[in-house]
Amino acid sequence: MAESRTAAPAPRDESTSQRGGRLARSTAFFSAATGLSRLLGLAREIVAAKYFGVTGAMSAFTIAFQVPNLVRALFADAALQGAFVPVFTELLEKGRRREAFHVASSIFFLILLVLGLTTALFILLAEPIMSLFAPGFDDQPALRELTVSLARLMFPIVLLLALSGVIVGMLNSFEHFSVPALAPVAWNLVIIAALVFLTPLFEGQDRVYAYAIGVLVGTVVQFLLPIPWLRGRGGRFSIALDWRNEHVRRVLWLMLPVTLALGMINLSLLINSLFGTLVSDAAPAAIDKAFRIYQLPQGLFSISIATVLFPTLSKLAARGAGDALRATMAGGVRQICLLLIPSAVLMAVLAEPIVRLLYQRGEFGPEATDLVTTALVWWSISLPFQGISLLFSRTFFGLQQPWATTALAVVNMVVNALVAFALYRPLGIAGIVIGTVAGTLVMTAAQGWILRGELGGIEGRALVGSVARMLAAGAVLAAAAYGAWYGLDELLGRSLPAQVVTVGVGVGTGVVVYAAAVWALRVPEAHQILRLLRSRRA
Repeated sequence: MAESRTAAPAPRDESTSQRGGRLARSTAFFSAATGLSRLLGLAREIVAAKYFGVTGAMSAFTIAFQVPNLVRALFADAALQGAFVPVFTELLEKGRRREAFHVASSIFFLILLVLGLTTALFILLAEPIMSLFAPGFDDQPALRELTVSLARLMFPIVLLLALSGVIVGMLNSFEHFSVPALAPVAWNLVIIAALVFLTPLFEGQDRVYAYAIGVLVGTVVQFLLPIPWLRGRGGRFSIALDWRNEHVRRVLWLMLPVTLALGMINLSLLINSLFGTLVSDAAPAAIDKAFRIYQLPQGLFSISIATVLFPTLSKLAARGAGDALRATMAGGVRQICLLLIPSAVLMAVLAEPIVRLLYQRGEFGPEATDLVTTALVWWSISLPFQGISLLFSRTFFGLQQPWATTALAVVNMVVNALVAFALYRPLGIAGIVIGTVAGTLVMTAAQGWILRGELGGIEGRALVGSVARMLAAGAVLAAAAYGAWYGLDELLGRSLPAQVVTVGVGVGTGVVVYAAAVWALRVPEAHQILRLLRSRRA
C-alpha cells in the first residue's frame, strides 16, 4: 500500500531574538524539572550514604551499576538520541511524518531484539565480565560475588533505557521537554522509597540489594511514564523491523560514531573505578559520591541547555542555516559558562562543608568526608569544560558529522587512562580524578578548534570577553562565599541545623555577589536572563 505523506505545517520563521526567547523559556522549564530530579538524586545519595557509607559493599554497587551504565551509554539516552533525533527531525521538517514514525518503530523493535539478546548474554557471562572491571576485588570473594550479583540484577535497565531513548527522542523532536524531564523525578522517588523500606529487610552487605532493586523498578517507571504523551502527534507506533529502510540505516550508521564517542566517555568513569579498586576498597565509592555532587550543576544547566538546543541545532542544520546554527551554539556555550563557572567555584571553595553536610552521618564518617572532598575539588575544575564539550558534541551530532568528536572521545579516554595510571600511586584519589580532568580539557579544546573551521567561527571573541568577566566575578564569589561560611562556622558550630545555615548562607552569599558582579561587569548573557524574566512577568 502506498504511503501517504501528509504535509506538516511549514516551519515558522523566527527572528534570532524570538528563537532565543523561546529556547530560553524551554531551557528554564527543563532546568527547573531537571533540577528537581537532580536534587532528588542528591537526596537519594544522602540516604544511600547513611546506610552504606563508602564501604566495600557500596563500591561493589558502584561498579555493578557502572558496567550496565556503560552499555546504556552505547545504545540509549544521548547515544541513540544523538543519531535518531536529527533523522527523525529532518523527516518532520520535510512533512514526512508517517515515515518518521515508521523509522521510529523499526528502531524501537531492532533495539528490543538486539539488546534483549545482549541482556541475556550478559547475565550468563556476568562473572568473567565483572572481574575485568574490579581487579582489586580478586582476593575478596564476597565482594566479587556481590558485584556480579548486583550487575545481573541491574543489567535489564540497558534495554529499558534504550527503548525509553526512542520515546524521549521523539518527544524532544516535537519540542516537548516537560515529561521527559520529569520522568527521572519518578525514578529517584522509587529508589529513595526502596532504600528506606527495603534496606531493613536485608542484613550485612546484602542490604545494598535494596538499592539495586530500586534502580530496576525505577527504570521500569521511567520507561512507561512518557509513552502516553506520544498520542496526537500525527503518527503511531507499528510492529516493524524494516532495517533496510534508508533512514533506519542512516540512524544506525550515525549511531556508530556516537556510540563509540559516548562509550569512550563513560568508559572513563569505569577507568576511575578500576584504578580506585587498586587504591582502596573505599576509593570507587568516594569518587562516585563526589561525582554525584558534580552532576547536580551539570544536570541543572549544561544538560538542560544542550537537550533543549539539540532539536533546534538539528533543524537549523537540516535547513542549511549556518549563521543561525553558529549563533545558537555560541550563545548556548556562553550560557553554560555563565552558570557553570560560579558552580565550579562554589564546589571548590566549599567542598568540605558541602560533603560534610550532605553525607556525614551513619556509616559515613570524617575519613570518608576527606576522601570525597579531595575528589570533589578536582572534579570542579572540569565542570565548565564538560558542559561546553557536551554542547559541542550535540552540535556535531546535529550536523550529522559525529566522527570527529568520536575520535576525540578516544583521545579523551587515552589521556584519562595514562594520567590516572601515572598518578594513582603517588596521589591516590586525586591522581585518578586529575586524569579525567586532563582528558576533558583536551577534548573540549579540540572540539572547539574543529567546529571553528566547520562553522566559520564560534564567536570566539565574544566568548573570551564574557568568560574573562565571569572569571573575575567568580574570584569575588570565592572570597565572599568562603568568608561568609567561615565566619558563621566559627560562630554556630557544626550541628546539622548549623551546617544547613552556614553552607546555605555561604552559597547564597556567593550567588548574590556573583550576580551583582556579572551585572556590574556588563556580561551580556546576564542581561539576557533579566530580559527573559521581565518578559515572563509581562
